[in-house]
Amino acid sequence: MAHQPPQKVIITCAITGNLTRPEQSPYLPITPQQIADSALEAAEAGAAIAHIHVRDPETGRPSMSIELYRDVMDRIRSRNSKLIINLTTGPGGRFVPSEEDPKVAGPGTTLMAPERRVEHVEILRPEICTLDLNTMNSGGQVVINTPGNVRKMAALIRAAGVLPELELFDSGDCHLARDLIAEGVLQGPPLCTLVLGVKYGFDASPETMLYARDLLPPGSTWTGFGIGRSEFPMVAQAWLLGGHVRVGMEDNLYMSKGVLAKTNAELVTHAAGILKSLGAAIASSSEARELLKLS
Repeated sequence: MAHQPPQKVIITCAITGNLTRPEQSPYLPITPQQIADSALEAAEAGAAIAHIHVRDPETGRPSMSIELYRDVMDRIRSRNSKLIINLTTGPGGRFVPSEEDPKVAGPGTTLMAPERRVEHVEILRPEICTLDLNTMNSGGQVVINTPGNVRKMAALIRAAGVLPELELFDSGDCHLARDLIAEGVLQGPPLCTLVLGVKYGFDASPETMLYARDLLPPGSTWTGFGIGRSEFPMVAQAWLLGGHVRVGMEDNLYMSKGVLAKTNAELVTHAAGILKSLGAAIASSSEARELLKLS
């Protein structure tokens, strides 16, 4: 089956993320105002979707505060009603065993009930939210998303009328997605994202992206992206293989080696330039809504 590049490519911008640390870049958006402003600037540069995490304004550390999410969404909506908002549900799945007893959670563990991980989605009802399907080593820690917890989160997301974006970090995640669709837990064809370059997950290479794409549930609308230095090469690769793209400070802080991006808009502008040089047309937020069948 041939996979043609999409006629209109959707750019997602991941604004601030969960693992990127403020000390890594003075330009990382932290406060609700900074996150909203950065999302709006990215939209002006060509992003149709803003993927949103929030942070404690005082410490810069990751937060799951519903009020912070509400603040960011209200600030975006007051100035741009078309930009598609994609809220994360990723935080809450990390386990760090204690040194004394590996059965006991140690410092850095964020595990929480699946219902809590989607509470902000149920209340705020963005157009899209992520649904991570990975259980994997992540650095020296472990991320845990059991099929049972994924099913619970998927049911709550569906009840809220929000489109889940399935984040897939390795081949087993793709098979789980297929099973959940076959069970009727998830509706198909789904919206999927291939995450490449996370250590111990999918490698950020053309061969791996091709392999991963061919594992996706039939008819998937998909995005592929790479982290760190692989961000921009994977922009080109995703489009060439028939997918959409993602960039942003969650995934990469640099424009080139040693040169920090000052804004998310810079990253989006560069990605859009790569795509246009290949002959791609960039989807507006309105066009992305039509492609994804969002109201």
